[in-house]
Amino acid sequence: MTAVTFPDVLTMQWLREKYAAKQLAPEAVIEEIIRRSERDAAMNIWITPPALAQLRPYLERLALLDPAKTPLWGIPFAIKDNIDVAGLPTTAACAEFAYTPEENATVVERLVRAGAIPLGKTNLDQFATGLVGMRSPYGEAHNALRPELISGGSSSGSAVAVARGQAVFSLGTDTAGSGRVPAALNGLVGYKPTLGAWPTKGVVPACASLDCVTVFAHSIDDALAVDSSARGLDPADPWSREVARSASGLPSKLYLPLEPPAFYGPFAGGYAQAWDASVQQLQQLGIAIENVDCGLFAEAAAELYEGPWVAERWAELGSFIEGHPGIAVSATEQVLRSGAAERHTAASVFASMHRLQAFKLAAKGLLDDAVLVMPTCGGTWTREQVREQPIQTNTAMGAFTNHCNLLDLSAVALPSGEAAERLPFGITLFALADQEHLLEGLGRLYDNQIMESGQSGRAECSQNGAVAARIDPAAASEIEDSDQTTLVAVCGLHMRGFALEQQMHAFGASFFREANTVAKYELIKLPTTPAKPGMIKLDRGGVSVALELWRMPLARFGEFAALIPAPLGMGKVELESGEEVPGFICEGYAREGAERISAYGSWRKYQQSISIM
Repeated sequence: MTAVTFPDVLTMQWLREKYAAKQLAPEAVIEEIIRRSERDAAMNIWITPPALAQLRPYLERLALLDPAKTPLWGIPFAIKDNIDVAGLPTTAACAEFAYTPEENATVVERLVRAGAIPLGKTNLDQFATGLVGMRSPYGEAHNALRPELISGGSSSGSAVAVARGQAVFSLGTDTAGSGRVPAALNGLVGYKPTLGAWPTKGVVPACASLDCVTVFAHSIDDALAVDSSARGLDPADPWSREVARSASGLPSKLYLPLEPPAFYGPFAGGYAQAWDASVQQLQQLGIAIENVDCGLFAEAAAELYEGPWVAERWAELGSFIEGHPGIAVSATEQVLRSGAAERHTAASVFASMHRLQAFKLAAKGLLDDAVLVMPTCGGTWTREQVREQPIQTNTAMGAFTNHCNLLDLSAVALPSGEAAERLPFGITLFALADQEHLLEGLGRLYDNQIMESGQSGRAECSQNGAVAARIDPAAASEIEDSDQTTLVAVCGLHMRGFALEQQMHAFGASFFREANTVAKYELIKLPTTPAKPGMIKLDRGGVSVALELWRMPLARFGEFAALIPAPLGMGKVELESGEEVPGFICEGYAREGAERISAYGSWRKYQQSISIM
């Protein structure tokens, strides 16, 4: 094998391409990750760091697996140390609590079966109680980009491991925002599925009725690849449920806070500017936007710590705390002991449940086929500031996150520019439990918008901790492998943000650029379900149609083309640049009885026109 230069961050696509080309073996990837973990040892990322001897059985097992049938073959991932990995201690960041499980947590087992490599156990706010990444006897996890700032918690080490190129993805948990806040502070995507969609068997409970396992990654595609393997009912898990994710789609409306969000901390001004810039990006998506009173979500959020749910934490951990006084981190013990307050009576629990049920009903009525957008966090702090005010600073971090699981919402945190130099800003998209597909479609559409504007804010760390220029590994590989791929022109549901975009990714395709045809085409709306366009080349006249060019591996192109149903097919599409590329065309007979939509110039503009009618 020729020597490979590793990028600062690792993605699934980059690894898969190197594996497929026989340019890289999983063992070499693990060796590089171990080197990086040793380089960053002072950042307190790991509790049980990756070790070659420990990982040897997983590497040897890969030789027995077919990469074509194991979607995560050779993909290394980190695990928050409140999630069980067989043979490794589960500490929940408390050595006195530690135990060594004999079997993997359900989600870990599913990912291992899919070919992923579990690297080790990452640092966290003790007992998953905190949003700052500071409450661990194993050290304060440093921010991936600016070590003087907090990393976010409680899934601190999991986020920093991915941002520092020590894992392709990582598992966290989320009760009050722990799978989203660290994503925002380290420039990552943080995907929080619907409650119960991923089993929590083998996870140390914080609030068992609200806990979710989550994933940190560099893209929505990587996060959803994990979701595809992790999702599904576990009959042995009383909190598990079957929640299928529908095909990607776009919401009919976006809701934004009516009142300007309140920002805090030393970078409050920069956060406010970054939010305003994010709103401007949202306004360019062509989806209807409405500002709404977010009091409902704030009231629901207050139930998490002001209501009796903190007593659920005490129910899980109270006996351990009582039996080991003074062992827990001071701030953690203070929060946990608040759950033993006399005000948390059986009557108060039911009163809170009844209030919450009303909030859920209101949220369901508001968010049907819509997505709520908020800042992921309203600011950040230096680690010194958190030491001085550990409770107040932590409370502030949950202002836009605490409502989510109480209301049974799904969510994805996305990078969205910067609030200051090397300080990523992020937004979160919220949808109903059964409408995660709206997060997928909108998330991809927004991510593409941000990438095109050059304001991603993603964590791309060089080895000295500075932010490197964002170079998409997929784009770099296009130069290397262009003779092994073909351009494909798509003009309808396979475009970014539409229902069949995922099919493009499933066939290994990556977005290349936008383009226009010569003015020789007619665009029609086919009478299908779901509706889709047909692009017909005319002998005379016609319009220029805006479309997208994707690169697809030649080895997959024939299989992809065979799936296209009549009257659509694959033919040569003439671009205004003079090029002719393979792409979707429609047979002429389909014009009869079809709606003519050429005046819109593209399927996207046609869809936008109907969304605002």
